Amino acid sequence: MPVGGGAVASFSVWDYVVFAALVLAAAAVGLFQAFRGRKESSSAEFLLGGRRMTAVPVAMSLTASFMSGITVIGTPAEAYVYGTPFWVFAFSYTIMSTISAEIFVPLFYRLGITSTYEYLELRFNKLIRMIGTSMYIMQTALYTGMVIYAPALALNQITGLDLWGVLVATGAVCIVYCTLGGLKAVIWTDVFQMLIMLSGFVAVITRGALLQGGFGKIWDDNYKGGRLDTFSFDPDPLRRHSVWTIVVGGSLMWTSMYAINQSQVQRYISCRTMTHAKMSLYVNMVGLWVTVSLAMLTGLTMYSIYKDCDPLTNRDVGASDQLLPYLVMDILAEYPGVPGLFVAAAYSGTLSTVSSSINALVAVTVEDFVKPIWPSLTEKQVSWINMGLSVFFGVLCIAMAAIASLMGSILQAALSIFGMISGPLLGLFLMGMFFRCANPTGGLLGLITGLIITLWVGIGAQVYPPLPTKTKPLPLSIAGCHSGQMNITTALPAWSSSVPPTSGPSIARPALANTWYSLSYLYFCPVGMLTTMIIGLMISIISGGCKQEMTNQALFIQKEDFICFRRSKNNENPDSNLIEKVGSDHPYGLDNPHFSDIELNLKEKDGNKITKF
Repeated sequence: MPVGGGAVASFSVWDYVVFAALVLAAAAVGLFQAFRGRKESSSAEFLLGGRRMTAVPVAMSLTASFMSGITVIGTPAEAYVYGTPFWVFAFSYTIMSTISAEIFVPLFYRLGITSTYEYLELRFNKLIRMIGTSMYIMQTALYTGMVIYAPALALNQITGLDLWGVLVATGAVCIVYCTLGGLKAVIWTDVFQMLIMLSGFVAVITRGALLQGGFGKIWDDNYKGGRLDTFSFDPDPLRRHSVWTIVVGGSLMWTSMYAINQSQVQRYISCRTMTHAKMSLYVNMVGLWVTVSLAMLTGLTMYSIYKDCDPLTNRDVGASDQLLPYLVMDILAEYPGVPGLFVAAAYSGTLSTVSSSINALVAVTVEDFVKPIWPSLTEKQVSWINMGLSVFFGVLCIAMAAIASLMGSILQAALSIFGMISGPLLGLFLMGMFFRCANPTGGLLGLITGLIITLWVGIGAQVYPPLPTKTKPLPLSIAGCHSGQMNITTALPAWSSSVPPTSGPSIARPALANTWYSLSYLYFCPVGMLTTMIIGLMISIISGGCKQEMTNQALFIQKEDFICFRRSKNNENPDSNLIEKVGSDHPYGLDNPHFSDIELNLKEKDGNKITKF
């Protein structure tokens, strides 16, 4: 066994069989849902599953959507190199789930929207809605390219799987069941893929524990290696991971992913009732806890096995993102088919995220661009447009994989993208939901300013990576490697490793490089959010926001949204609840200009009445 350094086994025939079988099974689940619902071809059925989904499958889909192949490969490498501070994200998941379920779900659910960014037009104006949608499309396409490319590259270096062949196959599988089945196919496929992802982690942990003589030995090795120093209360904002950066910055970043990101909102508003929608987020919270815990335990198991012969230092792998695939081929190759299970787990994460992104991109494009331009389209025409856009965005995501090669550490870069773009958007939504003085002028200028600031710090951090003084990896050893044997793989570019560069040609660094550009990537979202809100509110007040005509009450967070209780039986039906809120007795009624030309297609329980605002 090459635990002491050297080459590992390659994929066997059985590994290919298991890998192909599981990927095809995932596609089959999606196709089954597609043919099962082939008689229901409406746009609402395609994009929202007919709003009849239940909490548990939606929750598993929510978890799988962002627990991608990047998580499967990147998070264990994070634990191996930096230890367990990443585990503190469990607190962030709790805060995020509570905020999303108790504040955002009631608002979006009672409005009956399909695209999250419909709210921006209702609250501000059409231009802000178009900008918000465009920012989302750019963010999602780039992120999805990373999701496809980075795990495929790492696996290619270790297993020998053809890189672009697998990339194209991944996109093709997603395109097929997204195009034919819509959201319902995506959700049920995510459920299957989530189970495969967790099985991959369990296989590695179990085999590692058997090799090392139990979990006690693994825990002891990591304690001696300094990997269990989880809670750092250093308030320095330049420190990459601390309790403050993760709980404050991480909570807001994950809130921007779940509370306003179309990929996630589209899932929980597909639930049949608001109770199911809220419950899906809380069950998802438990799923995130389980996933991050298994990923961290996998990283700790990997360190215990390689504590005396680090494959990174020994150059058995070219980057930390290759560590887990290397471990799998090292300790599981003697069990035919099991490495194939792990690779299928990594690609299941990729498939779930790509399919979710495609479906969400179709939804925002149809709702925010196509329908406003061509409002008289028939249901059949919209259905064909949905399917055509699914193919287009699938091809686009594969094309974006090439751009992903310019990014940094796959885990950190993926989260940085969301911080840079979602932070200003989250600030815009919060400003509109909580502050009645916010007006379109303030919203627009605040959003633009926030985006400029986050792109400035984010791109600066890519050009001038933080020095290792604040992101220093923990010690690694090669004292136990067999005869100093090296297996020099084709190394990935420096960007692909989560280990900051410590050597190489010196680059002239500007004065901001060691301060502003070294800000923890988890603070990108709070910086963008606060900048947008502060600038937006200041400009709103200056431009007469406090004197503007009162906007409809239903667009704001209300006292009842902060607690879990039902005012009436109608609270289970978001449509009748909204009709009740804005009825003739309401002070901010039906003559509001924000609603004059917008049909929300909200129906009473009997399904006969459509209310226009």
